[in-house]
Amino acid sequence: MTKQLRNPDRMKPKKAAKPERKQQATKQEKRAARRPQKDDAPARTTHTARTASPRPARSTRSSGKPTQDAVAGRNPVVEALRAGVPATELIIASRAEMDERMMESLRLAKNANLAIKEVARGVLDIITGTTNHQGIGLVIKEFQYTNFDDLLNKAQNPALIIGMDGVTDPHNLGAIVRSASAFGADGVVIPERRNASMTGSAWKSSAGAAARMPISQVTNLVRSIEDAKKAGLFVVGLDAEGTESLPKFSMAKDSIYVIVGSEGKGLSRLVREKCDVILSIPMNSEMESLNASVATAIVMHWIAAERASAN
Repeated sequence: MTKQLRNPDRMKPKKAAKPERKQQATKQEKRAARRPQKDDAPARTTHTARTASPRPARSTRSSGKPTQDAVAGRNPVVEALRAGVPATELIIASRAEMDERMMESLRLAKNANLAIKEVARGVLDIITGTTNHQGIGLVIKEFQYTNFDDLLNKAQNPALIIGMDGVTDPHNLGAIVRSASAFGADGVVIPERRNASMTGSAWKSSAGAAARMPISQVTNLVRSIEDAKKAGLFVVGLDAEGTESLPKFSMAKDSIYVIVGSEGKGLSRLVREKCDVILSIPMNSEMESLNASVATAIVMHWIAAERASAN
């Protein structure tokens, strides 16, 4: 006898609860959509950049160009302080070994009421533009140039003004300033470009004469020549290939503006064209050329002697 089941549906195989699982998965997906996954999160560009391109270590070494006009080294610094070169501060490297020159520099700086600072050696490298500073540097005060018009107006009669065209060595500049002061010149003129300026090295080479000699820095040397001519000065170029020899120079007793060229290139084309006379110094044929400062000193001595003989 067959037993009849009360609820035959119980014996039917249960179907998988697909809709329920689908609904459950959908809820999970919704919950997952609300939370950004690690893979979907935007990449942090800063961290990625640091990993891919690590920042180079910061260097305290000098790039070769000083950040300020400074004299570096134990002998140069103490000599500059002895010569009274205008300065703003004396800088000493931390743990620098002291010797007599360092002690004298400290004493001279203190007597001149200069600020004295102690800095890391790397900082001194950057300020002076060199690693061979021997632990000491002297920051030079910015030079105060004279206006060219004022220089012309205050010149004596006969006037003697010295100009430079491409003299790039600051030691030559300082030596010319020193000679100009010694031989009674009224002033020195330098162009802003392609010429040395009154740095600490030039100050030291002038042996203090830069403090007494009016020095003008002009934007255009050719224009200064034109202005000098309008003021009644003859313009004399000094060049090894000059057409007139110094012993035959006949303008020494007049007001003159002497322009000296560089040792290698001489006078520039525009300056040469503006000169009234191109003067040369007779020399032994074995000697190619004279140092710019030496040649200028010879010409200034000649002019001073000629003027003295006329009085």
